[in-house]
Amino acid sequence: MPAFKIPESVLVIIYRDDGQVLLLRRTAPAPEGDAFWQSVTGSKDHEGESWRDTALREVQEETGIDGDAPDCLLQDWGLENVYTIYPAWQHRYAPGVWHNRERVFGLRIPSYTGVFLNPREHTASAWHDWREAARRCYSPSNAEAILLLPRFARLEPD
Repeated sequence: MPAFKIPESVLVIIYRDDGQVLLLRRTAPAPEGDAFWQSVTGSKDHEGESWRDTALREVQEETGIDGDAPDCLLQDWGLENVYTIYPAWQHRYAPGVWHNRERVFGLRIPSYTGVFLNPREHTASAWHDWREAARRCYSPSNAEAILLLPRFARLEPD
């Protein structure tokens, strides 16, 4: 693992066919404590790690879900966000690194899939209708990605 985080990360929107999206409540340092809900996110472990491998690893580490299981579908949405790193996490990056590039994925999972949180990273999980999940996200780029879910996923009608 590098001394500093690599400023390239993934955002993985985990969802079910019924349009329910999984959100995770982040542990400290959370800018607004209990209000910091997000999808799975995480940085590459090394420069050569592919976006797909990063997404699968982060999903496994944060939720215990095997995104490569036969009944799951991981899709690279071909979207990237560039954002300013929050001051609370700036110390994790090399001096002078102020921006992160984030690749967006969707992961469809069966409704029976269990979620097992990594307590070092998240304190709670919750399923919400995709519109409500977008409203609850702390990060604007996370909310925007969730709102794109119907474009990339076949959801069951309401």
